[in-house]
Amino acid sequence: MRYCLFIGTLVAGLSGSIAFGQASPSALGSVRLTHAVIADGKPLATGLYQIRLNDDEPKPAVGKSPNAQRWIEFVRGGRVVAREVATVVSAKGIDTITTRPPLLANESRLDVLKDGNYVRISINWKGTNYIINMPAAATQPLPPRPPTGLSIR
Repeated sequence: MRYCLFIGTLVAGLSGSIAFGQASPSALGSVRLTHAVIADGKPLATGLYQIRLNDDEPKPAVGKSPNAQRWIEFVRGGRVVAREVATVVSAKGIDTITTRPPLLANESRLDVLKDGNYVRISINWKGTNYIINMPAAATQPLPPRPPTGLSIR
């Protein structure tokens, strides 16, 4: 009887550790969107969102590295309300993406681009840069704004 109890406890313990060992999205910080945008084809309203890095990777384009893009989730009220593809850029390659000064580790920035038609969220998390470009949801171009609205936890 003790032997069966031991085996049952061992199996339950192993199955529990497998469930807890599965990867979950990593929180990159939070963002206060000051402009409505389109994320993954759906409107995303202004407001405060938690940004999470999902383990899913989009299918790479021909000739691109399989690790060049990652899905980013926008979370509000504990649930994912939108997601968007982020370009993953090394610290050495960030100069090819932007003329702005590179971000420091765990720093972030929100920029309005292309005459107010796009919003870019740039996040440097643990030395890796995640660039999220989204079109503005407004029918009129957005006014340029100083970089603001982001915080990293």
